[in-house]
Amino acid sequence: MTNQIAGVHHITAISGDPQPNIDFYSGVLGMRFIKQTVNQDDPFTYHLYYGDSLGRPGSVMTFFPWPGARRGKRGVGQVTAVPFSIPEDAVDYWMERFAEHAIDFSGPTKRFDETVLSLRDPDGLELELVTNPDIRDFVVWEHSIIPGEYAIRGFYGATITLKKKPATENLIGDVFGFQFIGSEGSRHRFKADSNSSAATVDLVELPDAPFGQVAVGSVHHIAWRVPDVEGQEKWRQKIAGLGFQVTPIIDRFYFQSIYFRERGGVLFEIATDGPGFAVDEPEDQLGNKLVLPPW
Repeated sequence: MTNQIAGVHHITAISGDPQPNIDFYSGVLGMRFIKQTVNQDDPFTYHLYYGDSLGRPGSVMTFFPWPGARRGKRGVGQVTAVPFSIPEDAVDYWMERFAEHAIDFSGPTKRFDETVLSLRDPDGLELELVTNPDIRDFVVWEHSIIPGEYAIRGFYGATITLKKKPATENLIGDVFGFQFIGSEGSRHRFKADSNSSAATVDLVELPDAPFGQVAVGSVHHIAWRVPDVEGQEKWRQKIAGLGFQVTPIIDRFYFQSIYFRERGGVLFEIATDGPGFAVDEPEDQLGNKLVLPPW
């Protein structure tokens, strides 16, 4: 199927001051800073993008910096952890690197037979590094401070925490077409049948947990990827037909987007793979200067 949901396109979170965010994601994790622009819906707020060498879908982590704003609260109705893929032999390297930079982490632990390191970014956003033998669609940035053999390889997927999982499970499984992989306790794993390695989503059901509050250190939304705008329009019609309030297609210049809130409370986006981040900057200069939308 050429129009399937192929996994994660990007994840957007809220940070505090932008400089510690840049220092961490670029300076510690070694991701390429691929774009500095503004939030199209709030042009007085920056929008920062990190990713692989060209910001390919499945690698892109973005932030809206809100300096001075309050911290959010983790809870149900949120993407509660952002897992990145690393090579299977990179765990010791990352443990040593975090220790050198005085970054607290937990693990390694085992989950579905994969090794997981857990940590938080400077604003408290929960991150994970997960060993992933299925890394196919990621190109390491040659100028990264991280040796290529240990570098982050884009997203592993996402963890979504819910009070009740059936409605979201139906959307992810029956509508999006993700395959059920298995369960470990309250964690239920699904995976897209695609060529993307950023294809895993874990639904964690916590009926007694409080709802989260989105602010600094929280995920704002998660975007799922489709190949093109024609396929996106078919998804827009399908989702609207299921009773969701879905936006028209919005031109984000680097991709096209539609948005809707799923039944568990998480803001979902479906974004196209193209045209990509080199539409307004040369590939070798991505992220070097502030780029404003062509309004």
